[in-house]
Amino acid sequence: MLTVERLRADHADALLAFEQENRAYFARSVPDRGDAYFAGFADRHRALLAEQESGVCHFHVVLAELGDLVGRVNLVDVADGTAELGYRVGERAAGQGVATAAVEQVCHLAATGYGLVALTAMATLDNPASRTVLARTGFTVVGEVRVGGRAGLRYQRRLVG
Repeated sequence: MLTVERLRADHADALLAFEQENRAYFARSVPDRGDAYFAGFADRHRALLAEQESGVCHFHVVLAELGDLVGRVNLVDVADGTAELGYRVGERAAGQGVATAAVEQVCHLAATGYGLVALTAMATLDNPASRTVLARTGFTVVGEVRVGGRAGLRYQRRLVG
């Protein structure tokens, strides 16, 4: 059983541990967050919660059956009924359908809970797993982009409430 929860203050320690544990794994397919991200994590977490409270972003953690944090799915830059989707799943949970299930849950929540009508996303060309997740969850390619210096694709999905 997979659970997606809205980010809360009490997720901070588990989220930091998740990001530290998976830093090298993530850096293979997405730009590294850098040392400053980890050094200032507590302040950054509080800032994310403030952004979420203002309604410009919706952050989520993905929990496995036993409550372990195995991923995150975020909706950022909320405006005019749209947002950009971003997600990451830790190495131990990769290849198990976690990202697909979590993205699908957040897409449903975006439509029914946040009133959004469309989402965009990006994936680098050297990240076929992420491109597969987006295709499986109803996103279609709408253009090419650069992501942290890497070639990538931009995707879009219309939402139905």
